[in-house]
Amino acid sequence: MEITKYGHACLLVEEGNATILLDPGVWNPMPDATGIDAVLITHEHQDHIDIEQLKEVLERNPDAVVYTHEAVGKLLEEAGIAYTLITEGEVVSVQGVSIQSFGHDHAVIYGGVSPCRNTGYLIAEKLYVPGDALHDVPLKQVEVLALPTGAPWMKLSEAIDYAKKVRPRVVFPIHDAMYTEDYQRGLVPRIIASNIGDIEFRDMPMGAVEEF
Repeated sequence: MEITKYGHACLLVEEGNATILLDPGVWNPMPDATGIDAVLITHEHQDHIDIEQLKEVLERNPDAVVYTHEAVGKLLEEAGIAYTLITEGEVVSVQGVSIQSFGHDHAVIYGGVSPCRNTGYLIAEKLYVPGDALHDVPLKQVEVLALPTGAPWMKLSEAIDYAKKVRPRVVFPIHDAMYTEDYQRGLVPRIIASNIGDIEFRDMPMGAVEEF
């Protein structure tokens, strides 16, 4: 599996014959990939879905299928973008690669009320991308975890505890666009890597490409 991190929460996953884009939002550069088979959207916040960016991606990839839940689907319908509904726990196949959805709620920001729907995705029974939530754990062993590391809805200790709970082989950071200074960009990965035991931590800055 090859993963390109465009930035923040936007990833391009290439596995077998499938090319899958996740969460193109306002905090990442425009994904320039072609040959995209599917676009997965975890939730409606603009750092995970930028409608104009998505339209441009689909213009270059007219055969790509957008998968998401009904809350994001309403936004897509208003924008005239076709999508395929994926329900909680459902498994779909993209060019022979399985995608299973997990979870229902975005993490609580304040006051005990989850602000919106959130869907995590397990791709090829290998990579798990949780979106904005650290409470849903797939009921299957995860090999690679895309771990949120910075947000107004989380503490760094929660990210570390979540990695330990999921227990993947490898962790890499997402949701990190707010770390704009070099000292922040380096400090957070070091804290995580030094506290997750024998789980391998791979730092992936914007534009990084890694094989897993």
